[in-house]
Amino acid sequence: MRLVLTALIFLAGMFDLFMAVSFLTGPQQTAAGFGLAPLGVAGLSTLRADFTAFFGVAAFCMMWGAWRRNADLLLVPALLFGASLVGRIVNLAVVGPYEAWIVPMGVEAVHVVLLVAAWRILPHHRIEEIAG
Repeated sequence: MRLVLTALIFLAGMFDLFMAVSFLTGPQQTAAGFGLAPLGVAGLSTLRADFTAFFGVAAFCMMWGAWRRNADLLLVPALLFGASLVGRIVNLAVVGPYEAWIVPMGVEAVHVVLLVAAWRILPHHRIEEIAG
């Protein structure tokens, strides 16, 4: 079970790393897939910086946590994707559904479930273990 979870997290991290690189190198094209378009240079900069950071940090923590079998690193992307999922749920309740709304929510929900499950199963590296 641990091996399967580790492999799934690493694969999801690779997907997120691909998203980060896509936003860094071609933010306009990648953002269009999310229903976004930048307004001027500041908008382009925001897409490039913020989305690269979101997906890049998530990917790094997932891949490093899976590689090192360190469940504590998985909490960062779990919180990132969990916050995104909550925002989408609020938007769904306030504004209503849009075409293909289930896809991004499904991706975020799968990330959260996978990461929380792995956090519960994989070992935690406590400070006492590191210091000792």
